[in-house]
Amino acid sequence: MADTGDTLATRLRRTPRWALRAGLATFAAQVGLAATITAVDKIRKQRTAEVHAVPRGDPREADVGGTAVTTYTYGEHLFEAMLDAIEGAQEYLYLATFIWKGDAVGQRFKDAIIAAAERGVTVCVVYDGFANLVVPREFKRFPDSVHVMRFPVVRGGIPIVDVRRQGRDHRKILVVDGKVGFVGGYNIGALYATQWRDTHVRLSGEGVWELQNSFVDFWNRHRTQRLPVLPDTGSPTWGWQVIAARNEPSRLLFPVRRIYLDAIDRASKRIWITQAYFIPDVEILDALLTAAARGVDVRVIMPEASNHVVADWVARSYFTRLLAGGVRIFLYENVMVHAKTATVDGEWGTVGTANIDRLSLFGNYEVNLEIRGREHARQLEEIFAADLANCRELTLAEWEERGLLVRATERFLAPLKPLL
Repeated sequence: MADTGDTLATRLRRTPRWALRAGLATFAAQVGLAATITAVDKIRKQRTAEVHAVPRGDPREADVGGTAVTTYTYGEHLFEAMLDAIEGAQEYLYLATFIWKGDAVGQRFKDAIIAAAERGVTVCVVYDGFANLVVPREFKRFPDSVHVMRFPVVRGGIPIVDVRRQGRDHRKILVVDGKVGFVGGYNIGALYATQWRDTHVRLSGEGVWELQNSFVDFWNRHRTQRLPVLPDTGSPTWGWQVIAARNEPSRLLFPVRRIYLDAIDRASKRIWITQAYFIPDVEILDALLTAAARGVDVRVIMPEASNHVVADWVARSYFTRLLAGGVRIFLYENVMVHAKTATVDGEWGTVGTANIDRLSLFGNYEVNLEIRGREHARQLEEIFAADLANCRELTLAEWEERGLLVRATERFLAPLKPLL
């Protein structure tokens, strides 16, 4: 990264001062507009707060090469399964979460984890410090029997220059005794139990090692001296049907993007994607448009209004190219869809923590399972089809009717995409 920093410094010295000032002024105006839009959106949502129920989809079970995969689309079902696993832990329990609310649901998880530690289970917990700044400090205190890693709020380096320093620990993993593992988009809290549409999977069997290894490697790499070293067991089998793709910025490894590009490139029938925040880079955008041009049925589900309004505005800068290129966009109505899933040709699927945006694909610690099994891919397609009942399709004709002010705002905010 030293070469990058030297090059940047050289370029800055060669740039006229007036150009630097103009650039900084423009960036400040963009950030100011983003802050204003965020504040207005928050007030609007508070005034029109209406709770909409999320469809209570039943868990779906599939066998994928000796690994039992259960897919959850309703938070209460998932949380009960996770708590059952925690309460049944006998040897060790590894939990990583991005957000852990200090509400009734969060307290149930905390109590279950402490109880496991008190009966002799080795309990290791990771949570992201920045994502939980608003959570009461008292809630984040655990007894010494629970080993806790708080991923730091502020790390060294210059965030905009050093991609390894700007991302968060965005993973959501639970592994119990090496026998059962969970991963997906769900954070821990009451909001996610009934009001957000998300997707998570439970693994039982050989594939659990993929999640355990993801946790152990991260823990051993980032632990402090006061935290124990976890055993790195190596894989008992060389399976290929359930594999964890792990983005690790500190090692400049970003395989989640690669598995998306590879699957899209192979597609001959359909590509169905569900994303909370859909801000594709040039290569993913071109790959989707190329697939659509060769006759692949490319569909994307995203929230009509997400919990990050600026991301919504930036995502819209891609709509014209996507719609004109034959990609169909479906907007999930009334509730937040937070899933990070895709399925291709009824053969391949992915479920995990990474969004298709720069922060997830190049900045955050993420983990997505790549699952190659027709039964599971069929289930993901069934879930996608069910979600369409809660969506409205955005057409090119409708999109082209938007006003000049909306178009101008989209263009002005589009340069913020590297920060999202």
